Amino acid sequence: QVPLVESGGGLAQAGGSLVLSCVASEEVFNSYIMGWFRQAPDKERSFVGTINSRDFSTTYTDSVKGRFTISRDGNKNTLYLRMNSLKPEDTAVYFCAAARSGYNNYAQEYPYNYWGRGTQVTVSS
Repeated sequence: QVPLVESGGGLAQAGGSLVLSCVASEEVFNSYIMGWFRQAPDKERSFVGTINSRDFSTTYTDSVKGRFTISRDGNKNTLYLRMNSLKPEDTAVYFCAAARSGYNNYAQEYPYNYWGRGTQVTVSS
């Protein structure tokens, strides 16, 4: 069983919106931190944001602050990434990931022990 499955990607126009979903197993969903990363064409995977599964606090990379919102639904074991005011530079494959506690920097990949396979988001100008 794949522990994390993303969906909701697709094509959007600049200025538009998309909502990505990530369904997790209950065990994985209750991990300490759930995060979103993205990988643009010809670039390394980079941090988008996180949500703390205990206090629901969120963090975001500067380039998406005020435009993207991470949320979670405990009844559905689902993580969301709402993306507003999309820009062409948001074009990437988006991955959800889960990490356990005990790390200092969740903007890096190494704390995450579960990853989804990704969903493509393409923003046209």
